[in-house]
Amino acid sequence: MSPFTPEILVTKTALPPLEEYVAYLEKIWATAYVTNNGPLLRELEDRVRARLQAPHLWIVNNGTTALQLALHAANVSGDVLTTPFSFLATTGAVLWEHCRPVFVDIEPRYLTIDPTKLEAALTPRTTAILATHVYGFPCAVDALAEFARAHGLKLIYDAAHTFGCELNGRPLATYGDVSCLSFHATKIFHMIEGGAVIINGDDVLAERVKLMRAFGQWGDTFRCEGINGKSSEIHAAMGLCMLPRVDAIIAERREQVMLYHELLAGSGIRLLRPPEENFRHNYSYCPIVLPHELPAPVAIEALGTFGIRARRYFYPPLNRLSYLPATNDCPIAEDIAERVLCLPVSCAVTPAVQHRVADVLLGALAQARRRVASSDAIS
Repeated sequence: MSPFTPEILVTKTALPPLEEYVAYLEKIWATAYVTNNGPLLRELEDRVRARLQAPHLWIVNNGTTALQLALHAANVSGDVLTTPFSFLATTGAVLWEHCRPVFVDIEPRYLTIDPTKLEAALTPRTTAILATHVYGFPCAVDALAEFARAHGLKLIYDAAHTFGCELNGRPLATYGDVSCLSFHATKIFHMIEGGAVIINGDDVLAERVKLMRAFGQWGDTFRCEGINGKSSEIHAAMGLCMLPRVDAIIAERREQVMLYHELLAGSGIRLLRPPEENFRHNYSYCPIVLPHELPAPVAIEALGTFGIRARRYFYPPLNRLSYLPATNDCPIAEDIAERVLCLPVSCAVTPAVQHRVADVLLGALAQARRRVASSDAIS
């Protein structure tokens, strides 16, 4: 049984002091204005828009809605070039919009879509690229933009992991035609449930997204098709509480990730690192790639013995989802998905927990290597 009580999960939701959140709730109760583009939501939108330097940003009820709205508002149809290494909502949004995901393998350093492999995946029906900034690591934004322009494609980013990330002094979420963020409770910045769509440079598309998140309705006029993608004042209140805490959370996560890297250095476990130049990371995850001799389920079981929950994030690769028709092979993504783990990082993770995580992983790896050596000796 674990010496840690309660269990140490791969993440834990950061929450503000209860009295601070209650103060916002009291404002809501005083007005009985709980949804439909209320004052707290508008305030939060303005503050997030300013922080992310985004001319057009609309908050929606979750990150999946953000992806679906982006694809629909941009009139994406046919085939979408996308990554096999992401959360399943990325592919799910493509399918939901009755498009066909065409998977393009990833590059091995940052695990983002490989722009050198886009040409081979292009079809006459391709209308868009949907790429993910994996763990907040930036895609090859210049190469993707050049390819999209050359072929007349919309460039949409799943930027769910990017809040607080900057590339060349610019928020990572402001690259591409559209970026979609998640403000889920597990994220660096959260509203319990929420998300946002950022539109870069297209006023007409921005207006479509704004309308479509609220049934296509503005006032008493109905201008286009839409869905109920609105967020509430209750969720906006949490966002207003959490936004000032983002930098402190990033600093805490950075210390935790750096300690894991120190404890596991030289072990043969691959420590995934963001770019060192012109990039500011948010350290929202601590991903590692295990050597082939230590299967991910074995490492997870060993950690679980001590009440520590790591996660195979992302597994399986999206091109191997059981409900998809036959898709192309993506050998790099498939290999990484078999061996990747995200280690716990959160306000609940202490240095003592991290030392235990490292000890368990190193012990499991040593045992696995002994088994391999013994097997080799017998053969």
